[in-house]
Amino acid sequence: MFKLLKRGIIKVKEDIQVIYDKDPAATNILEVLLCYPGLHALIAYRFAHRLYKWHIPLLPRIISYITRIITGIEIHPGARIGRRFFIDHGEGVVIGETTVIGDDVLIYQQVTLGGTGKEHGKRHPTLDNNVIVGAGAKVLGNIEIGAGTRIGAGSVVVDDVPENCTVIGVPGRIVQRHFVAENGVLMHNRIPDPIKCELNRLKYEIQELKEQVK
Repeated sequence: MFKLLKRGIIKVKEDIQVIYDKDPAATNILEVLLCYPGLHALIAYRFAHRLYKWHIPLLPRIISYITRIITGIEIHPGARIGRRFFIDHGEGVVIGETTVIGDDVLIYQQVTLGGTGKEHGKRHPTLDNNVIVGAGAKVLGNIEIGAGTRIGAGSVVVDDVPENCTVIGVPGRIVQRHFVAENGVLMHNRIPDPIKCELNRLKYEIQELKEQVK
């Protein structure tokens, strides 16, 4: 029991430190402890997950439900979440039962890591290490998001994504491969727009055809 408590304290310290590292608005320890619902939801999840693994009935889901009411974040106690996980802002986040999340993952508000139907078994996504999921994005089904991938705000991802890619759109499309973001940050204002690129290409082709006709 002492070892479990010690590991739990170490993880909480890491969760607090990652808030300082990734959120410039975090200024002091008291503010982080009292005003970050993502941290509250994660601490409650870790406790509920331990009870879930011990096969204690009902209580883990009650903890999850109460946490959702207080924080607006719903994490099923059966989900598996790695270290230094950060939910920024957090309102409306939903993480399903069979979701697997690696280390150093960052997600923003209104993100859903959910399923696509009533199938049994593994039905929620797997996010590898260092994944970033932008605000409002939906990652659905038993798919794998490769390490280092960035998912743009509002995207809907339903297929596997390789490592170090940038994904945007509905449905999600890979617009950049083998890209490592500077300092591990998703620059929403620098995400390529594939529709704009295609229109520009067509515009240049039309211009060339006009010149040939002349």
